[in-house]
Amino acid sequence: MAEGRIRTDQPHTARIWNYWLGGEDHYEVDRQAGEQIRALHPGIGEYARADRAFLKEAVGHLVTRCGIRQFLDVGTGLPTADNTHEVAQRLAPESRVVYVDNDPIVLAHAEGLLTSTPEGRTDYLEEDLRNVATILERAGKTLDLTRPVALILLGVVIFVEDDAEAYGIVRRLMDALPSGSHLVLSHTITRPDMPDVDAAVEFWNAHGTPKLTQRTPEAVERFFDGLELLPPGVVSCNRWHATPVDGEPPAEVAMFGGVGRKA
Repeated sequence: MAEGRIRTDQPHTARIWNYWLGGEDHYEVDRQAGEQIRALHPGIGEYARADRAFLKEAVGHLVTRCGIRQFLDVGTGLPTADNTHEVAQRLAPESRVVYVDNDPIVLAHAEGLLTSTPEGRTDYLEEDLRNVATILERAGKTLDLTRPVALILLGVVIFVEDDAEAYGIVRRLMDALPSGSHLVLSHTITRPDMPDVDAAVEFWNAHGTPKLTQRTPEAVERFFDGLELLPPGVVSCNRWHATPVDGEPPAEVAMFGGVGRKA
């Protein structure tokens, strides 16, 4: 079923991401594209690791410091180490997590996500980010949407090219969640001092699927309009609550993220 919709003759972002993270769910076409992108931008593999570190730090912070026990992870991608439910339930076994993705590749691996502690619950929905009402309706069967929820959108709104549509999707999702809910979002950026990133994205958009949209750090921060942006704000993902090495923060990557709270 899902396997029949998987294209193995064309590189795919989820599989390349998995390749950079050291996973096993990729094909030769993905490895070739991954290495070609790495040749254009040697530090590209750090994005995947930075984004995963950001997820771990953000979920851990929300569980231990903010009391969050419900997570709606949209655009979850292929399972790897320290998935949302693993991080959350390690700290609070009663945590509930709903994963959402429209990718048949992820659907084929959904069983790897559908593990849970006895006290908590994990579910997976095959749905598109743009179908906000359907996502909320289906997620509400697992999550109590009258209580705070952490909405996780890591590297997913980059697939929505139109700015108004992208901001509108995030706003509609957050508007439906109660006070005390949080937004965790990461996004590939474009910035004058990182021209090799633009070259890598241009290569990807010419050869891979789905296409990516870059935004400036300021444009990424706009996704948090109306929310209380938690310190340190929208920063390089590997710098969000990172421990300095020899007194210095890690070198920036062009994947920025932040966490915001709904009052």
